[in-house]
Amino acid sequence: MSSTLSAEEIQVRQEFNDLLEGCIRCNKRSDRALIRKAFKIAYNAHKGALRLSGEPYILHPIAVARIVTQEMGLGVKAIVAALLHDVVEDTEFTLEDIENHFGSKIASIVDGLTKISGVFDKNSTLQAENFRKMLLTLSDDVRVILIKLADRLHNMRTLGSLPVAKQMKISAETLYLYAPLAHRMGFYTIKDELEDLSLKYRYPKIFQELSDKLKGQEKSHQVFIEEFARPIKEQLEKNGISYDISGRYKSIYSIWHKMQSKNIPFEEVYDLMAIRIVFDPLSAIPEKTQCWNIYSMITDIYMPKPERIRDWVSTPKANGYEALHATVMGPKGNWMEVQIRSRRMDDIAERGFAAHWKYKTDSSHESELDKWLKKIRELLANPNSDALEFLDDFKLNLFASEIFVFTPKGDTKTLPVNSTVLDFAYEIHSEIGHKAIGAKVNHRLVPLNHVLKSGDQVEIITSDTYRPRLEWLDTVITLKAKSAIKDALKAENKNRIEKGKRLLEDRLLEFKLRPNARILQKLLPAYEVSNKEELYSKIGTGIIQLEDLDVILKRNTKNKWVNYWSLQLGKTSMKSRRTGSINNTHTKPSLKTPILLKENIYSATTDYAVAKCCNPIPGDNVIAFRDSHEQDNITIHQAKCTAAIRLLSSQSELLVPVKWTTHKFLSFLVKVAINGLDRFGIYSDITHVISKELNVNIRTINLSSHDGIWEGTIDLYVHDAKDLNNLLVSLSKIKGVDAVKRVEATL
Repeated sequence: MSSTLSAEEIQVRQEFNDLLEGCIRCNKRSDRALIRKAFKIAYNAHKGALRLSGEPYILHPIAVARIVTQEMGLGVKAIVAALLHDVVEDTEFTLEDIENHFGSKIASIVDGLTKISGVFDKNSTLQAENFRKMLLTLSDDVRVILIKLADRLHNMRTLGSLPVAKQMKISAETLYLYAPLAHRMGFYTIKDELEDLSLKYRYPKIFQELSDKLKGQEKSHQVFIEEFARPIKEQLEKNGISYDISGRYKSIYSIWHKMQSKNIPFEEVYDLMAIRIVFDPLSAIPEKTQCWNIYSMITDIYMPKPERIRDWVSTPKANGYEALHATVMGPKGNWMEVQIRSRRMDDIAERGFAAHWKYKTDSSHESELDKWLKKIRELLANPNSDALEFLDDFKLNLFASEIFVFTPKGDTKTLPVNSTVLDFAYEIHSEIGHKAIGAKVNHRLVPLNHVLKSGDQVEIITSDTYRPRLEWLDTVITLKAKSAIKDALKAENKNRIEKGKRLLEDRLLEFKLRPNARILQKLLPAYEVSNKEELYSKIGTGIIQLEDLDVILKRNTKNKWVNYWSLQLGKTSMKSRRTGSINNTHTKPSLKTPILLKENIYSATTDYAVAKCCNPIPGDNVIAFRDSHEQDNITIHQAKCTAAIRLLSSQSELLVPVKWTTHKFLSFLVKVAINGLDRFGIYSDITHVISKELNVNIRTINLSSHDGIWEGTIDLYVHDAKDLNNLLVSLSKIKGVDAVKRVEATL
């Protein structure tokens, strides 16, 4: 640097000095020298590069390194790797250069953090392969995962400078993978922040509204917490316990998620707060005993809710979390959650995996987190596993709660809640799972789909003639079992698919046709299959005979409702039309010409469709994806659709920007669920509001009453999302109506 420093250089130096001062495990002079060396290389490598915010790029690796040390509690090698994590990917520096300067261990960590630039599985995606490669480093060094989490956290904190489409993609990916991963690694604070930031960029208005409501209640909540905690403090001090006590808010995302899942307004979310007690344990008494002693003191003051006790001191969570949670009735008739932790438990809860290793000794038993990491390493060792399938199954196992099940010899196995006998069989060994035909649970004969409970003792019954079956995938929930079953079925299934594809092609040649998207869209529903692979497989096994193929190809689907809307797709516009006729004389238009869309199936003139899983209507926030195999096929989803979030997080390169520009109508079919207290004339009032006051056409209405409660669904036609919202508001005002909401299909 020159003797006269620029404002940017001063800022960079200040940020780096703050990193060194906040490094909690950089006590040796050699440690600080190594960090300075890494900073110098990173600074020169990224010199002149800017982030989209306009700041020098080097501020990003410095910020990641600060998160790694100050928020995660990692040491020198992790800080050095964090400073260098983008050098190989973005500059001329190579892994060999890193190894020459810093050794093989740091080079290995940086390699795990470097995105794939070579050839990967053509049936997979770059994002999925990147994530899988990152996880592969678990077999070598778990710090790769932690630095990647820190990298994602800083990217989310600075997401505001990116375009909206990029914000949506990164937010969805964060919610789908990185927040659950932070949870599994024990970083609860980071998990909460990732979820909150994801909500902030996906639904900014909702996030701001909830944030403002929490701030508006902050003073009254603080008064309540002080009043609630006062007698507890007196009791703890009376018993000579050294402690810290604090109140905490539920995260904004968790509040929103509860409102969505329970269909309640903000005002009905009663567990907004919790009290946390962190005590300094006495060396002569087990920490578990001291937790229960404090629980006893609290329940002498406030009445507990027994079914809400969460004992994670006796059986810690798989991510190492230990605490005793209890819910008690507060002084003003409000339920309050109390969390009781020792200082060690709190350190693990706040710093996750890093603290887990801090307290680990040679004599320590293998923890649940150790066991989980071991399972992941075993699964990643399989070279044939598909990255996208692995990604989905891995995600399902991140948030799962655990049960404890015993073998006939009394060994303990930890499984996710709702695991079956077949999951247990594969947990023991994949060959046991492949040959399983049943089991004895607590000495009673049960089938493979029997759901296990904590404390069950399980003996698997096997047969050498048994082999895995496709329906087993619906029986198991664990990543290990799903992967083993899929691998066993893949080779056989591949042969069936190839055979079925050949048979279909030969049959279509008789009509001088070849398989294409339009033909497949007729065949899939006709033969009641969900995708072309399933179609080919069933043809290959003889389940589908193709005897009525000519009839299906001539079939013309009718739909009496004709509806119009206009979409802006990328930089081109397309007009969409729901119509009941097919004209096979049309030629396929280019992307710059008006394009026809049908309601639930592809039209004859184009390969664009509305997703059945969420059925978006004009006015909904929508996104579109190209088919990974048929590039001309585009499907439109609601932005909040579960399938869309999954695609954003794993195949965002298929994303096509799309929005409603104008919409002119007739109507769009939606389903509304409604319930309430029964009274004379309630049905008449509902139909009057819908058809007379709002001028909405009802297609079907299905309401039933029992024990003074009525509930049901109404299928009706609306013009757009605004009309639907007005309808929901009007219905909710009818006396006797308790809840009304739009029903969307789930995957």
